[in-house]
Amino acid sequence: MNLIVLSIPIFFGLIALEVVWDQWKGRGLYRLGDSLANIGCGIMDQSSALFAKVITVGAYTAVFHMSEPWRAWTMEAHWGVWVGAFVLSDFAYYWAHRLSHEVNVLWIGHVVHHQSEDYNLAVALRQSVLQKVLLMWVYWPLAAIGFPPEVFLTCMAINLLYQFWIHTELIDKLGPLEWVMNTPSHHRVHHGRNPEYIDRNHAGVFIIWDRMFGTFQEEIAKPTYGITRPTDTFNPIHAQWKPVSDLWNDLRRIPGWWDRLRFLFAAPGWYPESIGGPQLPPAITGTERKFDPRPKGAKALLLVFRWVLMLAIAFVVLQRKDVLTSVELAAVLLWVFAALAAVGELWNKGWGRGRLAFAWAVDLTFVPTAALVATGLSAPYFLWVALALVSASATWRTFSASSRR
Repeated sequence: MNLIVLSIPIFFGLIALEVVWDQWKGRGLYRLGDSLANIGCGIMDQSSALFAKVITVGAYTAVFHMSEPWRAWTMEAHWGVWVGAFVLSDFAYYWAHRLSHEVNVLWIGHVVHHQSEDYNLAVALRQSVLQKVLLMWVYWPLAAIGFPPEVFLTCMAINLLYQFWIHTELIDKLGPLEWVMNTPSHHRVHHGRNPEYIDRNHAGVFIIWDRMFGTFQEEIAKPTYGITRPTDTFNPIHAQWKPVSDLWNDLRRIPGWWDRLRFLFAAPGWYPESIGGPQLPPAITGTERKFDPRPKGAKALLLVFRWVLMLAIAFVVLQRKDVLTSVELAAVLLWVFAALAAVGELWNKGWGRGRLAFAWAVDLTFVPTAALVATGLSAPYFLWVALALVSASATWRTFSASSRR
């Protein structure tokens, strides 16, 4: 049972409520392109996890069983075991999270979560496809101690579910709760790129770890969200790949293998003197502008329609993953990623012929993809054909109208 997947409808319901509240109050917390990209990154994370768990869960389970011979105890299904597992898994999460901010090669597995220049519940869903694999080793001591895989996985799922609600600007400080628990105020600091906020408040559930280890920072001014090297894209595929590309390009600029190795394990912003030395985060001036392309009218509606079709396929895949073979699952996820890229690129850069051709290719493959996913369901085949034709024709009409203008 995957608690995260089961919670997806609740996530979307709460996001919808926050959007309604935001529109009522006129706060401007949501931008449609950014929100679609955030959720798209979440779809990539949950989809890729269908394969990544073979590595991450498999490794944890292997450590658990390999350490059995020298353990003189067995963790029974007792409430004390569950409490201990929850607290220690949160402690391990603190260190995994902190390391992902302080080591370049680990930062590429977490920076995706920080790319958004907004702060709302949709940002909570923005996750990296690399993070679980890059940081799985931090949790292996829990396996060696003897916490069974199912206990650990459940505790981590609850930990991540807790962190959903703290991604909001609609909740102010919460009094005495701020001393012990991670709260929206504490996590807003964590997402700020103000120099005084960078690499602070790494907690998952309990903020006491940050207070104990010197990484706590109170919210003293409204944060400016995002990262110091902006991503400037609403294409989730590009957003996931760009940190890897940036790291590789930085490595190529550095002369000498020793400095390259140091760079991989140094903190973000560190560079050897040979290429200019460490770079401090830029000060916040108040003139920062968000990346914000905004398709108008019919274009925006069409892109949302295409995105909803993709979301429907992705959600059905997560529900029916056990009835698909590995090859079928990989093929469907490849289509989902292509659909995300098509919407993202059209949103970013407009209706160029190359991007239009790519979008049509996604439409042409929608029918076999939907039919594959829906095997055994009651939805008729012609429905998928109709949806694909509607998407393709709407794309063409919108492009033609745009070209005439």
